[in-house]
Amino acid sequence: MAKTAWINRNARKRATVKKYAAIRAELKAKKDYAGLAQLPRDASPTRVVNRCEVTGRRRAFIRPEWLTAAKLPDADAPLFAGSRCRASPFVN
Repeated sequence: MAKTAWINRNARKRATVKKYAAIRAELKAKKDYAGLAQLPRDASPTRVVNRCEVTGRRRAFIRPEWLTAAKLPDADAPLFAGSRCRASPFVN
């Protein structure tokens, strides 16, 4: 389980990205890189981390389910039945 401070920080980053999205798009269209540099660092969408909805973990994150690989067997996800290595046709 991720600490709540990390989860809250990521939520704050998402809000900042949403707040500055229009301004960033306008500055990028003008190719005003000096103006982009004046925006906060967290205004960039690459600073937002994808996290598991259940545990908040950022590693082994699988996008279609918004879960980590450890929580997939519990979720009864239709895309994956258990771990990936068992679902692989190359593993006996």
